[in-house]
Amino acid sequence: MKTQNGNIDYTKYPLPRIRHHANPVLYFPLKQHKGEKLRYPPLIDRLDWNDVFANGEAAKYLDVGCGLGKFMLETAVRNPGVNILGCEVRQGAVEWISKVIAGEKIANAKALWYSAVNGFGFIDDESIEKIFYFFPDPWIKRRHNKRRAFSIELLGEFHRILEPDGTLYIMTDVPEADKHQQEILAEHSGFSYSYVADEEWDLRVRTNQEEFCMRKNIPFIRMVCRKNKIKNSFKSLLSSIFSRVFTFIIISFLNIFAFKP
Repeated sequence: MKTQNGNIDYTKYPLPRIRHHANPVLYFPLKQHKGEKLRYPPLIDRLDWNDVFANGEAAKYLDVGCGLGKFMLETAVRNPGVNILGCEVRQGAVEWISKVIAGEKIANAKALWYSAVNGFGFIDDESIEKIFYFFPDPWIKRRHNKRRAFSIELLGEFHRILEPDGTLYIMTDVPEADKHQQEILAEHSGFSYSYVADEEWDLRVRTNQEEFCMRKNIPFIRMVCRKNKIKNSFKSLLSSIFSRVFTFIIISFLNIFAFKP
C-alpha cells in the first residue's frame, strides 16, 4: 500500500539476507576477468525500452548503485511520468527490488543487475536528465582505492549520457571518498560542481543511508554537478584556429607560386 507522500509499505516484502559489500571483482570491468569463472552481472549491449517500462519510453533518471532501491522506488512513485533506471552489483538486492516493483505495480521503475564500470553503452547520448550517485563503497584503504567505481571513465559516461542541462547528484559520508571525487571531477573538467545544504537540495526523497546519517548526526556532503559547455566551445575554438591557419598556409603557398619576378 502506497501512502499519499509516495512511501511504500516495505513490511509486505521480507528482506532476504544481503551482504552489505559485494565481491570486489564486481568493481572492475568484465574484460579484466577473461578466462576466470566468477559470478558477474551480465553485460548489456542494448535495451528495448518496451521491455523495461510500461510506456516503452527511455529512462530519464539513472540511479547508479541503487542499493535496496528506496530512493529509486519512492522517486518513481512521486514522479509517475518519469522513467527511472537503477543498477546494482548485488543480485539479491535487485531481485528484492523487482518484487517490490511487481507488488506495488510501479510501471516506471526498473533495477538492473549490472556493474556500472562496464559503461552505459545501452543509453543514448544526452538522453538522461538526472543521475544519482549516492554513498558508494568508499574503499578507504589505499590498496583498495583502485576498486572505487568513480573514475575518469565512469564520469566520461555520465557526461556523454546527460542532457546538456542535465544534473549529476552525489552524496557521501566519507571524507576520503569526497576528496577522490573532487580529484576525478577536476581531472575530467567536464563538470562544474557545488556543495549544497539541505534547504538547497531539490530532491525530497531520502536514501536509507541519508536518513541514517541524519538520525546519528553523521556529517555527509551533498554535491550538485552540472555539465560544462567549455569542452565543446574549446573544440570549436581549436577548429576555428586550425581552419584559419590552414587557410593562411594555402594562400601563402599560392602567392609564392603565383609570384613572378
